[in-house]
Amino acid sequence: MNPLRSLILAAAGNDVIRRVVATAPVSRDVVRRFVAGETTADAIGVTRRLVDAGLTVTLDYLGEDTTDEALAEQTVRAYEELLDALEAAGLASRAEVSVKLSAVGQLLDENLALRNAGRICAAAERVGTTVTLDMEDHTTTDSTLRVLAELRGTWPWVGAVLQSYLRRTEEDCVRLAGAGSRVRLCKGAYAEPAEVAFPDALDVDRSYVRCVNVLLAGDGYPMFATHDPRLVPIVDARAEFHGRKPGSFEYQMLYGIRPEEQRRLAALGHTVRVYVPYGVQWYGYLMRRLAERPANTAFFLRALTSRT
Repeated sequence: MNPLRSLILAAAGNDVIRRVVATAPVSRDVVRRFVAGETTADAIGVTRRLVDAGLTVTLDYLGEDTTDEALAEQTVRAYEELLDALEAAGLASRAEVSVKLSAVGQLLDENLALRNAGRICAAAERVGTTVTLDMEDHTTTDSTLRVLAELRGTWPWVGAVLQSYLRRTEEDCVRLAGAGSRVRLCKGAYAEPAEVAFPDALDVDRSYVRCVNVLLAGDGYPMFATHDPRLVPIVDARAEFHGRKPGSFEYQMLYGIRPEEQRRLAALGHTVRVYVPYGVQWYGYLMRRLAERPANTAFFLRALTSRT
């Protein structure tokens, strides 16, 4: 294991370090930059500000790899509370939710995750918004796509996430590019073995562009999650080639990353959706994101020093 990754994972499980990070003024600034807060009210407040700036939102209640059915139930109820709050605030038409199946019981039982995700989808339908299933490491890909297919039987608008660093993803894009399908394409942030994922960053980018073309040529609604300043204009050019107008696809970026670029794209008429994480498990979320690919550490540090 990469020594830096080992260090980050050790820090993730250390309560003393967590308290230091949580209370240090500089650390709090970092957390506030990338995480909306710990409560539903915090999430609604950030959503309101982003919507007022002309952006749309997808909200992630933090938590994953749940091996306790009671915690999975707690996650479902948190999403139900969030969706009710979005409706009450008049934000449901501009904000959806993203759900990790491992947070609602996937590691315990796939059918449990399906039932719990279905409850969240029903709540989203009731308030007039949508759900996207986050993709996690490659060992869960087939399970997640099976759950997706089941959910789409009732809620055809449920979004999928595909990761361009996986060798299989171009074929998955072909299968999921049909009419009514919503697909978020990202590069992927987990540490994966070379037999299932491209180890070279350039190959990941090439795969991303191939997948962009597949999704834009299809009849679905593509959602391009990237902060890469090289890829955004490529997506623009390929959309024009495929006759895609703004509104027939969207860009997605993480909360706190390139906010000026988010606003610039929105000002051009594009739908820009900001991925907003919140919840008490923010510390583990940040640490795991760094540990999954230690190169992310430099990415987050660069983001802190750049407002563009």
